[in-house]
Amino acid sequence: METNRRPPTPRFSKKLDKAFGTDGVFARKTHDVKNSPLLEGFAEYVAQEAKAVELRLFDLGIVPGLLQTQEYAEAIAAGAVRRGSVTQDQAEKRVDYLAARQLRLRRDPPPLVHVVMDESCIRRTVGGPTVMAAQLELLAELSALPHTVLQVAPYAIGENRAFDLPVNILTLPNRSLMSYAESSQQGHLERDSDSVVPILTAYYQLQVAALSPVESVALISHLRKDLP
Repeated sequence: METNRRPPTPRFSKKLDKAFGTDGVFARKTHDVKNSPLLEGFAEYVAQEAKAVELRLFDLGIVPGLLQTQEYAEAIAAGAVRRGSVTQDQAEKRVDYLAARQLRLRRDPPPLVHVVMDESCIRRTVGGPTVMAAQLELLAELSALPHTVLQVAPYAIGENRAFDLPVNILTLPNRSLMSYAESSQQGHLERDSDSVVPILTAYYQLQVAALSPVESVALISHLRKDLP
């Protein structure tokens, strides 16, 4: 808990309040953490993301958050509410939080953003045909920016896909590395650069196996034509 690798338990927090005479401060903070719409470690990751000079993103199933339209993000959040995995309030906070992240990355100069998406990200219709069409259009627009490299990892690469979970890798101004990976229930922030290097190597391998940026945009444009 002191190194921020495990959240405090309610019981431990109550003992801290008793020991320091803090009248429930620790207990309330623990409650806020447990009821946060964000996974463990993600808030710290986002704070570093805003400083990074390079971002490398991999996602599967859905378009990476930083590249989502608002309507696409709202559809993802609404689905989570219908499944009962988050409350309506938490879903709205997630969408607002994402919008704030996207805004912070529009700084000058912008970071270099590498994106590799599994083919499932662009083939899975989210929010209906109209929402998905707008999302594919945005991806094509973003791919044309000089600081963005967008690639699609096709189904054809099979077992050579390097990751089975979403992975984000940051290069900070001092050239140190940080990575963040998550499952549906847990996030893990890796702060040790040496531990991130093998993940970065796997990402490079994934980029080689993926479609080129030109081929990726061609596939996205092809799928867009089948939507209204």
